[in-house]
Amino acid sequence: MVALPNDFTRSFALDYDGARVKFRNAANDVGAALTTYTHPALKGPNGQDLCIDVERLGDPRAASQLVILSGTHGLEGLSGSAAQIGWMQSNFARALPRGVSILFVHAINPYGFAWGTRATENNVDLNRNFIDFAAPRPANPGYAKLYPHLLPEDWTPAALQIYADAVEAFKDAHGDDGLFDTLARGQYDFPEGSNYGGSGREWSNLTLETIVADHLGAAERIGFIDWHTGIGDFGESFFLCFNPEGGALHAEAVRWWGRDRIVGQKPNNFARPNYQGLVFHGMTRFLGARPMVGAVIEFGTRGTKVRRALQLDLWLKFKAEKDSERVRMLRADLHDCFVPVSSHWREETTEQAISITQQAVEGLASWSLSAAA
Repeated sequence: MVALPNDFTRSFALDYDGARVKFRNAANDVGAALTTYTHPALKGPNGQDLCIDVERLGDPRAASQLVILSGTHGLEGLSGSAAQIGWMQSNFARALPRGVSILFVHAINPYGFAWGTRATENNVDLNRNFIDFAAPRPANPGYAKLYPHLLPEDWTPAALQIYADAVEAFKDAHGDDGLFDTLARGQYDFPEGSNYGGSGREWSNLTLETIVADHLGAAERIGFIDWHTGIGDFGESFFLCFNPEGGALHAEAVRWWGRDRIVGQKPNNFARPNYQGLVFHGMTRFLGARPMVGAVIEFGTRGTKVRRALQLDLWLKFKAEKDSERVRMLRADLHDCFVPVSSHWREETTEQAISITQQAVEGLASWSLSAAA
């Protein structure tokens, strides 16, 4: 008998509110303990609270703890939420190994999740915000050549071609890898630009540090998964591990998830950018000397064509008319780019997320601290 695909409608939701309900219900069903962190100043589009929900499954005193984030890039949160829920709805959630505990952090960027943008309330890419703001900002001089063409006054083919031509000229001068690095590494000079890292720590950044202090005090070793979408082949997982290559923690990630997933990964077949201010970096600092093994894990959607959607996200925020049929149409396209409506995509990514999560759980259960030292 051929195994039936999972019912993705049980794990995916249509919006932030629906995702919160499904997440909290799934956590309740497996006996997880809830803590909620509510944004002190902002509300969602329907006047609802903007909340980070944290669910603890297992003994909070466990030496081995797995932290799983969703919604770092807000509108990708529907997929990350489904990944968290899918594992909780699986049989694995009722057979947690002794000495292992899981902390699910749902909607770490609730503003972006609720309002349907990748960024925070300040147009900050949360995954570029974990730098030392007391030090000089990381430089990205090439971005200044592209930014003036990024946001057309109107979303028309002719206007979009201007930015496309600027991108092509930059690529001719600096190569594919140079272009990708400039667009993806993060920039700190243009608040209305893409991958803007901010001028200070965002509320979500500060709250994540509080979550680590509140919930991970007993952890001696930590696993980490930050769910994303966009990079990679359609519906396929793509790993970006930021444990230093050649070290014991990188080798541990290879043991958990396999060499082919961890070693030598090239996003969209480009050299990996010099990413700045990742959540991964922030978690490492918050944990101090305690070892952490983990990865940013993407589910692929449109490959390099995601670039147009990043531009659209900004245009809808800063240039679009308040509401119209075409704005609604463009917004639906933006959402489909990062969380495709395809049932095949949702079924396949949920199955992979369950498997990847369980590999991390089993890896943690068999991880020797002496080997990590």
